[in-house]
Parts: sequence; C-alpha cells; structure tokens
Amino acid sequence: MPDRIVHVVDDDPAMRRSLEFLLESAELKVKLYESGADLLARRQELTKGCIVTDVRMPNMSGLDLVRYLRIEGVDLPVIVITGHGDFPLAVEAMREGVIDFIEKPFDDEVVLSSIDRALARDRALDGERGERDRIKTAFDRLSARERDVLSGLVAGKSNKVIALDHGISPRTVEIYRANVMQKTGAASLSELVRMAILAEQA
Repeated sequence: MPDRIVHVVDDDPAMRRSLEFLLESAELKVKLYESGADLLARRQELTKGCIVTDVRMPNMSGLDLVRYLRIEGVDLPVIVITGHGDFPLAVEAMREGVIDFIEKPFDDEVVLSSIDRALARDRALDGERGERDRIKTAFDRLSARERDVLSGLVAGKSNKVIALDHGISPRTVEIYRANVMQKTGAASLSELVRMAILAEQA
C-alpha cells in the first residue's frame, strides 16, 4: 500500500541498515535519514506513513526532533527507540505525543507490531485530514454575515442574542442559520459545531 512508508531516523548506519532489512522483508517502504536535521530538510516527504527515530542522537535528539515536527505541523505518528536506562526519556517523549517506544535490544515482532499500529493510526488521521479540508472548503463559501451567525452559534448564543449583536432580526438570523447548515451539509447544530472546530484545525 502506498501509505505503508516508514521514515527511519538513526545516526548509526548499522542500525539503519538493520531496520531497513527488517521492514522491507515485511513489505514496507523505507526511507532512511541519518539525523533529525536530515529528516526536517526533507520535510516535503513526510506526507504518509510513520516515523521511527532513535531517542539518543548527537546535535538533535529524538525528543528534540519530535518537538520540531510538531512546530512544523507534521502529524505523522512517531515511535522512538530507546536504549538501556532511557525510560525517563521515553516517558517524556510520550508526553510530547510519541505513540510508542521500543527498547533495545528489540524483538523484530515487537517493532513490526508497533509500526502496524502507527500506520493504522496514520490512515485514520489521513481520513480526518481529508474531512478537515472538505469542511474548510465548505466554510470558505460562507458570506461574512453567515460567518457572524456561525460564530455566534459556536459560542452557544441564541438566535435572539446573535440578532442583537449584529443589529438584525431573529428571523434574519434563522435564514442565515439555514443557509449555513445547507452550505456546510451539517444535519444538526452539534454537527455544525464539530465541523467548525475541525475547520479551525485545517
């Protein structure tokens, strides 16, 4: 599958080759990076799959890399590889959003199982990204007044309060509200609020 890509980041050439052999034997596509800086320099390649990174690397640690990825808006699932005694670092990495950590020396099946979970999560995220984009496109079609009414609805305001805020009648608010529901395809107010939150993340 085209989305079964594993981006491997490790400063140790032997470890990179070992992981490449293991993952390719499991019919996964592998991209290798010798450092966190190398991965970030090839940021445009990070559209599918997951990232596997060593936690201890010179210049930029795996933990630093995770933080930079979040700043860059890269939301691919990340797995960190940790050595003996790195448990506190692994816990800190989990707090930063890493989905799993694997301790050296690791079992091949443990690695493959973790990567399968990460790739499944990325496919779910990919569907969510697509939904956010579709919702944003729908919201972009709203007029300025429809956006005003939408903002009031998301804030939990009644039609009457929204009308007072904008100097229009409650009936006019109802019309704008119906237009917003139609243009966005929302079936209910709760769905409209959910869509508005997703649109903000797009």
